[in-house]
Amino acid sequence: MPTYIYKAVTKQGQVVKNRITESSKINCIKKLKRNDLNPISVVQTLRLEKREKKKPRNFRKSNSELQKIGTQRVRDSKKTSHRGIREKILSALSIERKISSRDIRIFTQNFYLLKKANFNNVHALSTVMENTENPSLRLVIEDILYGVEAGEFMHTTMEYYSNVFPYIYINLIKVGELSGSLDLSLKQAIKYLDESEALRTKLKRILIPNIGMFIGIIIMLFVCVIVGVPAIQGIFEQLGSTDELPAITIWFAGVVDFLMKTWYVWFTLIAAVIIGVVLYIRTPTGRYRFDKFKYTMPIFGQLIYLIDFSRLLKNMLLNLQNGIRIQDALDVSKSVISNNIMLSMIDLSINNIYVGKSWIEPFEQANFSNPMTVEMLKIGMKTDLPEMMDKLVEYMDIDIDNTLEKIMKVLPEIAYAVVGVVLIFFVVVVLVPCIQVYMGGFLFSAYSDYI
Repeated sequence: MPTYIYKAVTKQGQVVKNRITESSKINCIKKLKRNDLNPISVVQTLRLEKREKKKPRNFRKSNSELQKIGTQRVRDSKKTSHRGIREKILSALSIERKISSRDIRIFTQNFYLLKKANFNNVHALSTVMENTENPSLRLVIEDILYGVEAGEFMHTTMEYYSNVFPYIYINLIKVGELSGSLDLSLKQAIKYLDESEALRTKLKRILIPNIGMFIGIIIMLFVCVIVGVPAIQGIFEQLGSTDELPAITIWFAGVVDFLMKTWYVWFTLIAAVIIGVVLYIRTPTGRYRFDKFKYTMPIFGQLIYLIDFSRLLKNMLLNLQNGIRIQDALDVSKSVISNNIMLSMIDLSINNIYVGKSWIEPFEQANFSNPMTVEMLKIGMKTDLPEMMDKLVEYMDIDIDNTLEKIMKVLPEIAYAVVGVVLIFFVVVVLVPCIQVYMGGFLFSAYSDYI
């Protein structure tokens, strides 16, 4: 008998989802109603559970062949004339390049231009594949092409490569293929990739210089104490001076010496703490608290929430523009979110729709969203939600930029304060003894010992 996946509402207003085996869809609905379940959707499913969707198909097979042969020349011999010197070297040495976000962006742009030129999917994918520089991405595109030629959707094969294509990217392609507006989905996918890259670049500009400066000063402090302090103390002892290094210098040198002698203890302790934290985060309670900490942490918490919420609204907007209902748009769009706090709010929103309540209420009660954001969504429900959500997405992009500017102002100030404290400590511990040697005051005490 066929198997059906059903979604239904209980008498208490909870939405449940499960599988059921019945001879027909009508009998399935009757059985659900006999069990006090109000069916929302009943869809027959094929038995695809046995198919391992987590493992790449053609890509894995290609890798096994390359391991046996020891080179990519056999696979790429027909295309060698179209490659550069670097690609030929990589192919000869069987070196697989990592697929970067830039590679995905170039692939999407080229595919979008070909679709605008009325190329069909097969012709467009084969053309893009021939002009793709990255050999690893070329194998992925080839697998997508095989799937399309076999009658599958592009997003079906892309789901095998969730480590290559972001979830929101796959979902955009899925919505475009199912709604017949793949060109619009590709355009929005390009915009998403550009915005994501710009955001990553801004964060790198904020974090890398400040973290690098702090780590550099700490390393300089330890190196100077390990090398410089013993050298200065040796000069005092060779000349027979009775002068001693400052007490704080001697204390810190002892601390460094103790850490060097017992490094394995501290390394084991730090590793145990890290492993313990990671194992705790993998538990349901730990994961929930960690996700909540992401939204409430100082400096970056508000930014993380804005990025997740903006990502959700952008994906919802695409679904709504293609005529999908709000509850279905929420259900589909939650696949681009990994934070459990946000996922719980989405589930509550879907449940509220089924019981006749406002889907905006969970986001409002969470107190993470800006009151302006909530108010715009409420106005959109009374007027035109897609149009209002389009304006809201633009507003949130501006809000994200403003939050980044605030972080760019606050974070350097915090970093400079910490670096200033470390520099003061460096001056007291290292530079004072160096100045003492430079001034030569210890020579008088050494001279008086000989008189």
